[in-house]
Amino acid sequence: MTKPTPKDRLFSKEHEWVKLEGHDAVLGISDHAQCSLGDVVYVELPGVGETVSQGKAVGVVESVKAVSDVFAPVSGIVKAVNQTVIDHPELINQDPYGDGWLLVIEVKDSREQQALLNADQYQELLTQEAK
Repeated sequence: MTKPTPKDRLFSKEHEWVKLEGHDAVLGISDHAQCSLGDVVYVELPGVGETVSQGKAVGVVESVKAVSDVFAPVSGIVKAVNQTVIDHPELINQDPYGDGWLLVIEVKDSREQQALLNADQYQELLTQEAK
């Protein structure tokens, strides 16, 4: 069952989400992405203090069906990594917009957010991809 798209997030065309909290961005993959992957069995993420760049791969999510790169929707420094998701990757399937978050990034340039989609635009992207 698909989960509603949260209105308090921005989305990338690669199906990552970002929740902005001041200068920090919490990052995860969308419900659509986790549904497409199937049962997530492994997560690989960068370490705290690493620099990430918008549009570049920052990690890997592996499922029983596929391996998928995770792309940074914004550039910055990794401030936190969700160790619970590394230990229990199934959290991504169970709660992609909550406990299944992946990273917290200290945003370097807030103007990069202009390249992201709001919830309605993301829903439109999903509709177009389904055609």
